[in-house]
Amino acid sequence: MPNREEVTLDKENENHTKAEYVRMEGEPTAAFKGASWAALLIGVAAYLLGLFNATTMELNEKGYYFAVLVFGLYSAVSLQKAVRDKDEGIPVTPIYYGISWLAIIISISLISIGLYNAGSISLSEKGFFAMAFVLSLFAAITVQKNVRDTQRARERD
Repeated sequence: MPNREEVTLDKENENHTKAEYVRMEGEPTAAFKGASWAALLIGVAAYLLGLFNATTMELNEKGYYFAVLVFGLYSAVSLQKAVRDKDEGIPVTPIYYGISWLAIIISISLISIGLYNAGSISLSEKGFFAMAFVLSLFAAITVQKNVRDTQRARERD
C-alpha cells in the first residue's frame, strides 16, 4: 500500500493541499535519493577538481587517477548488482560474480598503490583523493540501489 505524504497550504483549511506525493512501499524516500545523488556528484566533482588543480602531477598521472575512478565506479555498481541479484535468487554466473569482486579489489588496490607511490603530492592531497574516491564508490552503490528499489516498487504497483 502506498504511503501518502501531503503538504498543507493553510492550517485553517486542512482539505486543500499544495502537493501530494505517493511513495510506493519499498521505495526509498526522496530525501535519501537526493542525498545519495548529492554524495555521488560531490565525491566525483571533488575528485575531478582535485585532479584539475593538482599542479605537481603530470598529465599521465592525472589520466591514471581518472581511469581508476571510472573503473572503481563501474566495478562498485557491478558488484552491488551481482550481490543483490544473487541474494534475490536471480541467476548470476560464478564467473561474473567473481570478476565483480576482483574488479573492485583491483580498483581499490590501484588507488592505494598509486597514492602510496605518488611522491609529487602531499599527504593531505593523498588523503583527499582517497576520501573522495571512497565517497564516490559508496555513493554509486547507493544510487544504483535506490534506482533498483524505485523500479521494483513501481513494478509492484
